[in-house]
Amino acid sequence: MAKTSKINKNEMRKALVTKYAERRLALKKTIRSAKSTPEERVLAQAKLAALPRDANPVRVVNRCMVTGRPRGNLRQFQLSRITFREKALKGELTGVVKASW
Repeated sequence: MAKTSKINKNEMRKALVTKYAERRLALKKTIRSAKSTPEERVLAQAKLAALPRDANPVRVVNRCMVTGRPRGNLRQFQLSRITFREKALKGELTGVVKASW
């Protein structure tokens, strides 16, 4: 089980990402636009840099929904490899069967 503080911090990051998503998108659009002047681009880059670091979606970590483990996660199930195996063997995951050939 992961530390509760790490799990909570990741949840706070997710909230910040959703809060600043529109602002980030607008600033990035201004930076990429061919119509914007160099001064506008520099200003937009400065505003983007002034946003909180945790507002960047890259900083959100995929964690296991059960244990909070940050490594070895299967995105489709949002479970770590260990939890996935336990649940699959118990038959708690719909449509997942052990392979045999």
